[in-house]
Formats: sequence, C-alpha cells, structure tokens
Amino acid sequence: MVFHPPAWVPQLPIDPPDSVTIEQFMTSEAFGRQPFPKSRNPFTCGLTGKTYSWPEMTQRVDYLARAMGKRLGWQPNEGTPWDKVINIFSLNSVDYLTALYAAHRFSGISTPANAAYSALELQHQLTTSGAQAVFTCVALLDTTLKATRAVGIPDEKVYIIDVPGAPEAAQKAAAPYATLDQLIAEGSKLPALEPLKWTKGQGARQPAFLCYSSGTSGLPKAVMISHRNVIANVLQIGTYESHGRKNKGIETQVEIGLLPFSHIYGLVVIAHAGSFRGDEIVVLPKFELETFLAAIQKYRIQQLRVVPPIVIRLLRTQDVCSKFDLSSVRFMYTGAAPTGEETLNDLRAIYPTWSFGQGYGMTETSTVVCSTSEHDTYDRSSGSLVPGTKAKIIGFDGQEVTKYDTPGELLVQSPSVTLGYLNNEKATNETFVFHDDGRWIRTGDEVIVTLAPSGSEHIVVVDRIKELIKVKGHQVAPAELEAHLLTHPAVSDTAVIQVPDDNAGEVPKAFVVLAPAYASKPAEEVARQIAKHVEEHKAPYKWLKGGIEFIDIIPKSPSGKILRRLLRDQEKAKARKSGSKL
Repeated sequence: MVFHPPAWVPQLPIDPPDSVTIEQFMTSEAFGRQPFPKSRNPFTCGLTGKTYSWPEMTQRVDYLARAMGKRLGWQPNEGTPWDKVINIFSLNSVDYLTALYAAHRFSGISTPANAAYSALELQHQLTTSGAQAVFTCVALLDTTLKATRAVGIPDEKVYIIDVPGAPEAAQKAAAPYATLDQLIAEGSKLPALEPLKWTKGQGARQPAFLCYSSGTSGLPKAVMISHRNVIANVLQIGTYESHGRKNKGIETQVEIGLLPFSHIYGLVVIAHAGSFRGDEIVVLPKFELETFLAAIQKYRIQQLRVVPPIVIRLLRTQDVCSKFDLSSVRFMYTGAAPTGEETLNDLRAIYPTWSFGQGYGMTETSTVVCSTSEHDTYDRSSGSLVPGTKAKIIGFDGQEVTKYDTPGELLVQSPSVTLGYLNNEKATNETFVFHDDGRWIRTGDEVIVTLAPSGSEHIVVVDRIKELIKVKGHQVAPAELEAHLLTHPAVSDTAVIQVPDDNAGEVPKAFVVLAPAYASKPAEEVARQIAKHVEEHKAPYKWLKGGIEFIDIIPKSPSGKILRRLLRDQEKAKARKSGSKL
C-alpha cells in the first residue's frame, strides 16, 4: 500500500525546476518565493545585529565568486564540478550561505563540515570530497590547518568567515589569512563572471552539496545532493507549512538559526526553506542558554526549530528561562530525533500558548519527509507526508503493510531523495532501491502510519532499524567507534550501542572485552585510558558518555555480525530492574 499526503495538503505550485542552481532558485521571484519587497532580511546575527538584505547578499556572493575565480583559477563553464569543490568548516554565520553559493557560481560543489569535527575527521572529508579550498572561522582555524596541511591544501586557500566571539589571541593568529570580507572587497574590483551555461536537467543530475552521513558502518559517507533535491524540498516544506501559517495569519516571521548549517536540518529546513518564504533567520554560532533566550527576547522570535536536548534544557533551567520574555514564541518544532509526549506535556504546562510539532527526514532525503502543520498537531507523531512524497512500509514479513498501526521499515519516494553516496556503489544500491513503481529509499527506520484525532494520517517513528546513534541530532556510527577502540591495546573486542541520555537524547556506550595483558589491571584506570583514547581523536558528541562496561564476550551471529540488539535489550532490562523510566 502506498501512502500519500492528507487531502488538506496543497499540491506543489510548480514542478521543481531542474536546470537552475539553488542560488538562482532562491534569488528569483519566478519560482514562487516570497517577493523581495515583502521579505525580511534573510540572515541577522543574533550577537551583533549585523544583517544583509537579499540584494546585498546576492551581490556579496557575486563579488566573492569573482575573487575566488581569480585566486583559484576557476571559470564558470570550464572543467567539471569535481574540479571546483569548496569546504565550509565553520560555526553558523550570516555569510555561511554566501560561501556555499560561491562554488555554485562556477558550477562547482560545496561540502559543509560539522564544526565539532576533529582534525582527522575533517581530513577524511577533505580527502573524500576532493576539496580545493576551505572557509573556516577563527575558532576552528587550528583544527582546519592540521587537516588542510595533512591533505596538501595550501594555507593561502584557507579563508576566514567572520563569526563573533573569538578571543583576541585567536584573532591575531588568524590575521595572515584572507577573510571573506577581504575577498568580497577584492572581487568588487574584478570583472563579472561569465553566466553559467547549463543544459536541461543538469540541476537534477549534478551535486550541489556533499553532506556527510554516517551509515551503519565505517566513517561518514558523502551524500550527493543535487540542486533539484534541495529546490524540491524547499518547495515541499513551504507548500506544506503554508496551510497552517495562513490559518494563523502569518506571512513572514522571525525564527531561530541556531542549529548548525552544516547539518541537513539547519541547511535546508532553516537556512533555505525559511528564507525562501521571506522569513528572517536570527543566526547564533552555538547554543548557550542565556544567549539563546536573549535572542528570542530581543528579536521577538516566533518559531523555534530545535532538537530534543534543547527542549530538555529549557525544562530544567526554569530559574534562568523565567527571567526572559519568551512571549513572542508561537511554535516550537523539533527534529533530528523524536521528542517524547511526556516532555512536550511538561513544556506545555510552562508555555501554554506555544504549539508543538515534530518532523522527520534524513540527509539522504534532503531533508523533510513528513512534518507537523500548526493546525494538525499530534504529540506522538512526526506529522504527515509533505507534498510530492509517497511512502511504503515493508513489514517484518517482507510484505507491504496495508493496515494502520502496523510496524515496518519506511520507504520513501520523493523529488528530494538524493543521488546516492559518492564513490560507494554498494551502499548506494543497498539504500536506494528500484521497484516496479520507481526508485525508493530505504530509511532503515521502523514506523507506523496511524490516524490522528483530526482524521489525517500521521507517521510515528517507533525505532531505528539501523544501528545509528543520534547524539543531539548528530549521527554516530557504532562501527566507526568500534574500529577506533580496537586500536587501543587494552581492547580485544568491542561493541558500541546507544543508551538514553536526558541531555543528548542518546550517547554511545562501549562494551569491551579486555586484552589479556590488561585483565589484571584496575578496571576504572583502564576505562579512563580507553575513554581518553576516544576523546583525543573524535568529536565530543562521539565520546563514550554512556560509559564503558567490561564483558567476557561480544554476542555475534554465526557470520560474525555483532548482535547489538541483544546488548540494547540487556541494557533496557537493567534499567527496568533499577526502576528507571528509561
């Protein structure tokens, strides 16, 4: 049985164009965006108030591209997209998209990197993407240089995006490096670039972004996201949410731009879909409670797009939150991981005028598959399918589910479903599958379709079939941590699972079989050494904050596959025995 959006969901106003860049789509009124005279400034710094109008931002992209063309020897209609790849490794900034779009002016590719990456993790992305230049910020310059020098990117191809708040010493250390503003000033004196000459359908075939997603094994994989993929999801999100916003009398609004623009949620849902509708995105480089609350109060923010750990933080810091005026907030929307009904009820008791909704998506669907409309909220669900999307549920018997409330794996068909994984045909063929009715993506997530009190079909995410751990919305592959742990001399065998955490949603926990030489040493001391081994090489969200437990044997199948579900079940049983709600 194929599921479709509810009857109330409007049809897409146009077929997502396939022959324009994302920037051309975002900066032209021909495709249905909010007219510029009615649009707010797209990005405003929540710390300094610095902001640019749409025309100013477009001009900045143009000048930046001119300077980069001269420095890097690039021409818009020469070479392949893979010859012109730019990496952005920075905290959020009002110029984040300026840097992203500069590559698109050359028919090139942008690859945003997680600002929490270690130098080795960034090095992996630079190598696999083939990046030729990097935009970073002062706070991340040291990490950037370790990675760029390791892969042979010259220092003169490392550029600085302005992100407020860096210490003075760090700013001095960054002085030799060209800033984005300096490049824009340089480009303003250079001749205009030749316009792109694209063939029909090029935007559907050609990657715009390489966004990295952890599969069930190994290091993060590069997801090839085409221009049309992002364009389609921007139209899907805007069309879907227009119904609820119209009922509320909302034409444009102010929303928070806190979630990392390197993450597909922040990149597409907030930075692109929000600004396409004429909204103003108040940009914050990272989450700090009082800065977050102050921005809501100062800019009268109406919509909060956040992740569950931030919701928990608001609940547990009412002594601080109560000092700020949050009355402007109308709608809190969470994604990246489910938010529990109890949590939403607790929050509703404090903020009775707020509405709450959730959504579901993945990097490989760039981004939203289903979402909550303000007029049809249902706490236990992740909302309804967005326009242009179809879904199937394959039950555990291998057959298509035909009844409500029957669990199975979610398969999705949508114009936002991406091209596949870069240089990884095996993973692409396993994830993106063809049936008689076209190409579908296997999400690896267990869901049910249920009827909400409104009578509309809603999707409820039950559990992940795949092994990913989601820490504050970041994906962590157990196999990556297992491979790293096995490089420590104390570790003979290991398995990593997710355990619940009030602050992060989930955190990794390692089960370790000790090497014989370490079996007689104090367990606490060995555990500290192993934890330090991870902390020295991995981003903080990958640290073993769920703990390390020593066991005699790792459960495995006859073929050698680690049976992580058994370990998770054991963990849940221990939690129940201890009386924990988890």
